[in-house]
Amino acid sequence: MAVTKLFDPSGIAVVGASDTPGKMGYEAMRNAIEFDGPVYPVNPSASGTVFDREFVASVTDIDGDVDLALLCVPAPVVPDVIEECGDAGIEGAVIFAGGFAEAGEDGRALQERLVEAASEGGVALLGPNTSGFLVPADDLYATFATDVETIPAGSLAIVAQSGGLAYALAFQAENRGIGVSAMVGLGNRANVGFREAIEYFDEDERTDAILLHVEGSDDARGLLKTCKAAETPILAYNVGEQDVGDFAKSHTGALTGEYELYEAGFAQYGVPTVRSTAELLDAGTALATCPRPNGPNVGVVTAQAGPGIAITDRLKAAGATLPSLSEETQAVIEEILPGITFSANPVDTGRPMPEFGDVVAAVARDENVDIVLVYELYEGGIGYPTDALEGLVADVDKPIVFATGGPDAALAEELPKLESLGIPTYRTPERGADAVAALVQYARRNQAPDAARTGEEVSADD
Repeated sequence: MAVTKLFDPSGIAVVGASDTPGKMGYEAMRNAIEFDGPVYPVNPSASGTVFDREFVASVTDIDGDVDLALLCVPAPVVPDVIEECGDAGIEGAVIFAGGFAEAGEDGRALQERLVEAASEGGVALLGPNTSGFLVPADDLYATFATDVETIPAGSLAIVAQSGGLAYALAFQAENRGIGVSAMVGLGNRANVGFREAIEYFDEDERTDAILLHVEGSDDARGLLKTCKAAETPILAYNVGEQDVGDFAKSHTGALTGEYELYEAGFAQYGVPTVRSTAELLDAGTALATCPRPNGPNVGVVTAQAGPGIAITDRLKAAGATLPSLSEETQAVIEEILPGITFSANPVDTGRPMPEFGDVVAAVARDENVDIVLVYELYEGGIGYPTDALEGLVADVDKPIVFATGGPDAALAEELPKLESLGIPTYRTPERGADAVAALVQYARRNQAPDAARTGEEVSADD
């Protein structure tokens, strides 16, 4: 089953469209008309127009290109509408209604009927029980949620089991000036789940990292194998460390597995994991922005010892290795800054200074270092070593991550200059360390002996 028409349609039908503000069919229609393509309101009980588009009674009555249907109708009629979509040649549908597998025996029977109708008609289903998806670069807002047009385009694809958490991530990204290539709430995963979404965005040229939110799955092994096969870096936020099985099952029909089992599976299949939505975005930005690290060895350069100690402590707790710098590198550093506080690794210059960028460059060029983490408080009159770092990322082909603090106005003006050089920036020592920890996980797991290829997998649910 191809999902291309679902996420890249030529035209949209809004089934259950309404001209009454506040209704789901109205909000979905208002979002849909932002799309640069034909959009058709479908409602057999309505007449006239909505947003200057004339109502039609059924998707089979549409005379034009449509390959995505947004269903704003009650659960009991959804299977019949999907049958009509199949008859009309519509290959993708988003089902907002709940009341399916998450709602008990009757709901599971209804979802089985839905899947059967979709299979017969060749329709890829997002949902049911989802708030939809969006692709900002295409002004494609397949959702009833409001104010989604504020979410900027970028290179992170958010694929979340929960639509609510997907939007929490997307708006958190917007608050922090991070763009997304897509945001998808999978819901009940009737016939489009993690595998289909990951495979699609792995091929998407606008996506540089895929961020997963996982509550549970009835095909954990399939999820892990799909992650392993992907070329695009994948990062996972796996919830369920405590017993939330009943709540998750009532939410998206999720069959949660043991938290430790999923964590072990992600580790074995080379997928870094995080413990919060904030970490997911921070680490995802690093994976999307930086060159892929060749190893887990971190070189730390700091202009203040206290934050440097906190960073070092956090990195070591996450399993990072801070190797000794080569004698050549130490000689270069001591020549630049004779008598500095600490010229091993971490390198501590004591305070910001004009030569700070040269120290960073020396550490970055060290053959023992795979990833560089820099911490420097902003200091007026000295600023950041932007000029010294220009071209360094491309020259060394290693991740360079920059953490800092200072007046908001100064950071808002100066940090984008570093980011334009391919250096992700973070405003606390901990956030910088956590982002680097994800790079370390990615490098360590993808260098480890590949048990997955030998078939010696963790016993995740089949």
